[in-house]
Amino acid sequence: MRDRRRPVRRRRFGCGAQGGRVKEVILTPEGYENLKQEIETLSTDKRREVAERIRIAREFGDIAENAEYDDAKNEQAHLEARIALLEERLKMARVVTKKEIKSGEVSIGTKVRLRDVGANKTVEYHIVGSAEANPAENKLSNESPVGKAIMGRKKGETVEVAAPRGKLKFKIMDIKAA
Repeated sequence: MRDRRRPVRRRRFGCGAQGGRVKEVILTPEGYENLKQEIETLSTDKRREVAERIRIAREFGDIAENAEYDDAKNEQAHLEARIALLEERLKMARVVTKKEIKSGEVSIGTKVRLRDVGANKTVEYHIVGSAEANPAENKLSNESPVGKAIMGRKKGETVEVAAPRGKLKFKIMDIKAA
């Protein structure tokens, strides 16, 4: 029987919006390399630039009322937070291998050509994990509404996606490994 006067010790694994759980980060091989390169650039070149800005700002004199110094220190804090976030993502990363990409089925790492049935418009997306998603580059997250709807589907299938302006229908026109 447990002594009720002593509190139970609970373990927390990580922190953040997941209620203490660290979420696996799914990346394509390209996304993994891009993440490593960004960390390298921020950790070397960008850190040097910010350190130089701080050094120059200190030369202006009293740092208590030095806007350039405050700005450089804020940039340094943001930079270090970004590096820490990216390093955590890299640590939690699972890279999707070519073997995991099923032929003829939508999955992370495939390129999918969809036709918006209502608008009769065609668009091609590269399906990626949420950490790599970038609508400007047509990189669609597997966790987005459209991404969820098409995951595991095959060429020729039509899916419906709930959107703020009503239901959208997409027909899967083509699937290929990226």
